[in-house]
Amino acid sequence: MSNDLTALVQQTEDEDPLRALQATRALRAELERIEAVHVRRARVAGLPWAQIADALQVSKQAVHKKYGRR
Repeated sequence: MSNDLTALVQQTEDEDPLRALQATRALRAELERIEAVHVRRARVAGLPWAQIADALQVSKQAVHKKYGRR
């Protein structure tokens, strides 16, 4: 895990609930970005939506709706 992600994970444990929430929001955004990169790489590699959906444990329709038009 990169230092940035490690720092964000640690910040989610902050005693100040607002700082913890801000860190959680930032962590969620970074994970969404990482997921999008990997979905794009999987599609470029020729993997079908069904296989990508299975890896993400979501429906094929859900993953296609989220990433299909990018």
